[in-house]
Parts: sequence; structure tokens; C-alpha cells
Amino acid sequence: MYANPVALYPALEHVVPSLLSLGPAVAPITVAGDTVLFSENTACQGFPLVLDGEVKVSRHSLDGRSLELYRVVPGELCLVSSASLFRRAPLMARGISTRPTRLLMITPSIFAQWLETPVFRNDVLGLFAERMADLTGLIDAVAFQRLDQRLAATLLGRGQNLALTHQQLANELGTVREMVSRLLRRFEREGWVELARENILIRDSRALRALADMQSN
Repeated sequence: MYANPVALYPALEHVVPSLLSLGPAVAPITVAGDTVLFSENTACQGFPLVLDGEVKVSRHSLDGRSLELYRVVPGELCLVSSASLFRRAPLMARGISTRPTRLLMITPSIFAQWLETPVFRNDVLGLFAERMADLTGLIDAVAFQRLDQRLAATLLGRGQNLALTHQQLANELGTVREMVSRLLRRFEREGWVELARENILIRDSRALRALADMQSN
């Protein structure tokens, strides 16, 4: 059984037109995991309200690399969608369901009407502040710190065989899993580690130590 949308998003109790009056126009939809809900450089078709499941929002480069920006779970709002609708500009990132997900897709015209409701508008503006804080931390990690050195230091001192996931390392380093996975693959190409599912085998601790020691130089 899925949660009442108003219980997840209390501001919906005050919006005009009301959610109830919109009827089938905003009927919940269910998508499978790994479903692309929106894509970069396309027009925003609607504002998603997640009722169950999760949506990963990420940027993608032409060479196939990706960087996770944030995730949207029930009760949270999507910054990229709201920014696109505010600016009437193409979307700046891609949204993909990470597992079976149920959501409401609010049309751009209804979203614009709802913004006339102070409670809903304040929720959306509050979202900008929260997400900007998250993205500022991500920018700091990418632009101002040598994440490869920090990762090398984190791998050392745990023995030769590490039962760790890439997500666990990302959490420890305060970054995103995609960046950790990318660096670990680079370490593997150099012959420093060997990667397996939820396991990292240290092959050349001396090389990792040399990289890690560069932090203090």
C-alpha cells in the first residue's frame, strides 16, 4: 500500500487547484527500476513527486562518464525539474529510477499554478537551499581536493583483502560512488588493486602509499 501524497507532501493540502480536483490528470504511475524519467537537454514534461521508490539524478558526459548529483525519495523534491520549469529551459541532468518507483507527474502548467500557493512555493525554494548545499560539497570534492590521494590513503591499513563496496568508500570519503568506481578502475589498470564484487584486493600497497603521501607535499 502506497502512502497518501498529502502525507508525504503536506503543502499539497493547500495548493490550488487541489490534487483531488485534478483527478486522472495526475494519477500515480509506476515504473520499473532503471527507467529513464527525464533526460539532459530535453524539455521538462512534468514535476515528479515520488510516492515510493527512488530516483537518481545525474549528469552524463559525451564519453559515457556520469556523476551522481543527488537522489529523490518519497517526500523530497527534484531540483533539476523545478529549475527547468522555473527557467523554461532544457533539463540539466538525467533522472533514472533505481528500483520500482511510483510517482505523480505534475504538468508544467499545474506546477506554475501551484507556485502561487505560498506554502508550496516555500517548499520549492527551501529545496533549492538544501540541494545547493549538497552540490557545493560535491563541487569542493571535485575541484579542490585530490580524491585519488584520499582514496589511496583510505585503502591502506586495512589488510590486503578488503570486503568493501564502492558505496561504502564513497560514504567514507564524502563523495559519490561513481567517482570512487572510476578511480578504482584506474588503480586496477595500474596494477595496484584487483576488483571483485564487494571486494578489493591490494596488489601494490607501495604505489598506493606513494600516491597517498603526496597529500602532505
